[in-house]
Amino acid sequence: MSTVLDFEEPIVELERKVEELRQFSIERDVDVSQGIALLEQRIEETRRRIFANLTPWQRVQLARHPQRPHPIEYVEQLCTDFIELKGDRRYSDDRAIFGGFARLGGRRIMLVGTRKGRNLKQNVEVNFGSAHPEGYRKALRLMRLADRAGCPIVCLIDTPGAYPGVAAEERHIGEAIAVNLFEMFRLGVPVVVVVTGEGGSGGALGIGVGNRVLIMENAYYSVITPEGCAAILWRDGKAAPKAAEALRLTSRDLVELGLVDGTVPEPVCGAHRDPAAAAAQLGQAIAAALDELASLPPDELRAQRQAKFRAMGVFEEA
Repeated sequence: MSTVLDFEEPIVELERKVEELRQFSIERDVDVSQGIALLEQRIEETRRRIFANLTPWQRVQLARHPQRPHPIEYVEQLCTDFIELKGDRRYSDDRAIFGGFARLGGRRIMLVGTRKGRNLKQNVEVNFGSAHPEGYRKALRLMRLADRAGCPIVCLIDTPGAYPGVAAEERHIGEAIAVNLFEMFRLGVPVVVVVTGEGGSGGALGIGVGNRVLIMENAYYSVITPEGCAAILWRDGKAAPKAAEALRLTSRDLVELGLVDGTVPEPVCGAHRDPAAAAAQLGQAIAAALDELASLPPDELRAQRQAKFRAMGVFEEA
């Protein structure tokens, strides 16, 4: 059953009326094509009006939509010859992060991504998309392997954040993320990062140091979830919409602040309404970024990555 967000209801209602008209036409053998055409025109206008004026909180809702494509599904549509590599060679295999060699448009790449489930059983298996330390250590093992092989790296991020529980603390989650940040700056191959859904705090940043950092139009990237921010600042989780606005976490805000390099467009009603079109846009954006970086030598790639992140948060007083 499809999930409908509150602001999508006017569109879904019109689509339901179109379906009822079509059914009526079949049952009564009546030509209602003119009425259907008018309704479809109205649907298109309503879509554009609603999705052109989404609030930050509504963007967060879209980023978390139950039918939104996950990174592994983009990989299945865009890549061939994907060979998943497992385990961190220290503790275990964390299924919340996946990775392996693949081909994208004929180009060999190393893929690293976060994984979410579609139902309760799958989400339990992947810890609801929140990685443990061994997940970040696995990701770093694969990125080092790609560096030795001279293979560009593509990271796809959709996570609410790293796992905040006792087990993760016991196995040093903070150290694992910090080591990833340090080591990703030292990689001598191109690194392209795309936030496809949720970009939650250090959990996202742990595989998010890239020469190009992109974000899909209805994704978000933030130091904390809106609910967490609301609980801290307003002592009320219901203030999440206000927190989402204050955090400036949308793709448009992040481009304006210089925290990401660009936005990957989505179909008008979001990636969940047309996953194939969303995947095509994502594939084009990744390919274009890799083409831009392909001719740069290792030292320049490292210097570019360091300069990009050092510039974040720098400001001048008038």
